[in-house]
Amino acid sequence: MTDTTIPDALPGPTIKWIYHLSRLIFGGWWLYSGVMPFINPAWQPLGQEQPAIDFSLAMIASGLMLWVKVAEIVFGILILANRMMPLAAIAVVPINFVILYWNFVLDEGTVEYTFGALTIFFNAILLWPWRRYYWRLLTWKGKPDFSLQPGIQD
Repeated sequence: MTDTTIPDALPGPTIKWIYHLSRLIFGGWWLYSGVMPFINPAWQPLGQEQPAIDFSLAMIASGLMLWVKVAEIVFGILILANRMMPLAAIAVVPINFVILYWNFVLDEGTVEYTFGALTIFFNAILLWPWRRYYWRLLTWKGKPDFSLQPGIQD
């Protein structure tokens, strides 16, 4: 009888190390990015191209940047602490869309493209181990639960 199982490309411990290293880098990056303008407002990058500068200044003037920075701090701490990871990993995705747009469209350049690619890379690594939590979100026609019980009642 032959063994028909396909071995993993990377053994479990290697995946864990990649995950935790990415988590520390990404969480630290988010925490630093969030705290930076509170320490010194001049440290908030505005970009090099006029559309990026206009976009950043509009976010600052509207007060939205403050909320984004608070979210970056909260999610950076959660990611560094490895707590509430299914929520933290998926909650940063909308902010990452804005970061990607800023890096790939508004403020083009090698450094910007690199940071945009790293944003996708690290976020994908953080999402992957938690994927089983997200599959239920793709339910096409679900059954609502109107009970007062916590959790899924199926």
